[in-house]
Amino acid sequence: MAIFANANCTYAPAEGASDAGVAGAGVLLSFMMTAFVGISLSASIIFSERGHRTSPSTIRRKLLNGYSDQQLITGIGIQSVGLAKINTMLPYHFFLIWMLGLMSTATHNATLLALVRDFRRDWVLRWLRQFLMFVNLALSCICGVFILRAVTEGLTRTTLPIACALQDGVEGDEEDGGENVGLAFAGTIAVIAGNCVVFFFATWYLHARSQRFYKIVQMVGLVVMFGIAVGASVRVGLLSQAFGTPSVPLADEGEKEWSFGQLLSLLMLLLPLVSVVEISRGDVKVAPPVADEKGGSIFEGAQELGNTVTSGRESFQPNPFFGSQTNLFKR
Repeated sequence: MAIFANANCTYAPAEGASDAGVAGAGVLLSFMMTAFVGISLSASIIFSERGHRTSPSTIRRKLLNGYSDQQLITGIGIQSVGLAKINTMLPYHFFLIWMLGLMSTATHNATLLALVRDFRRDWVLRWLRQFLMFVNLALSCICGVFILRAVTEGLTRTTLPIACALQDGVEGDEEDGGENVGLAFAGTIAVIAGNCVVFFFATWYLHARSQRFYKIVQMVGLVVMFGIAVGASVRVGLLSQAFGTPSVPLADEGEKEWSFGQLLSLLMLLLPLVSVVEISRGDVKVAPPVADEKGGSIFEGAQELGNTVTSGRESFQPNPFFGSQTNLFKR
C-alpha cells in the first residue's frame, strides 16, 4: 500500500528510539490524573444529586466539563499523532497511545453520565459532543485494527514500525506473546467491540427524549467507565518505560526525563481551575442544572439564579433541522 511505502519492514534494529512526546512521564501522568479527577467528579455529582440534598454543584460541573473537554481533545490528538507516524512508530508506543485513547473515552463518557442534562438543553453542545465522540471512536477502532494485526503477526515486541503489521510478507516473532497470544487477540477484539457498544449506548443516552432507567444507566455506566480507566492506567503503568518495563529494548531513557514539554502536559491541568475561580468570584454566571423534563432546577437554593437565567429554557432543545422535544425525527 502506498501509505506504508516509507516504512522500513526489512530490518529490525536491535533497539528502538524512545518517544517522550507520546510516552513521556508527564504525558502519561496528565492522562491518568485527568481520568481520575474527571471520573471522581462525575461520581461526586451523580451521588450528590441523587438525593437532592446538597447546594448547587455549578463549580464542580464547570470543572468536570473543562477536564472532560481537555481529555477528549488530547485523546483525539494523540491518536491522530500515532496514526500520522505509523511508518516510524514502534508497536510499543502505538499500544500506549491506544490505552490513552481508552482513558479519554472513559473520562468523557463518565462526564456524559453526570452532565447529560446540560448537553441536552442546547442542541449545538449536544451534537458537538456527538461529533467528538464519533471521531474518538473512529480513531480508536483504527488503532485497534493495527494492534490486532500486530498481535496476530507476532509484531508486538518488535522494533519494526507499526505499519509493518498491515504489510504482507513481514516475518514476526513466532514466540511473541507466548501462550498469551490467544488471550491478547480475544482481549483486543473485546475492547474494539466494547467501544462500539459503549458508543451506541452513549448516543442513545445523549439523544433520548425520555428518562427511563436514567439512574440505573448512570450507576452501571459509571462502574464500567471506572473499570476501563483503571485497567488502561494499570497497563500503561506496567508497560511504559516511565513507570514500568517496556516490551521492547529502547536506546535511551528519554521517556523518564522531565523536560518543559512534560511539565506543560501537567500544567494544562490547571487551566480548568481558572474557570472555577471566576465562577466562585461571581464573574461568570452559569445556568443551574435541570433535574427533569419539566425544566425546573433540582436545587431549591438556586431559584434566584434560575429565575434570571433559565426562564424559557428547555430540558431538551431540539435542533432546528429535524426532531422535537418528544420525537427524534418528527417535528
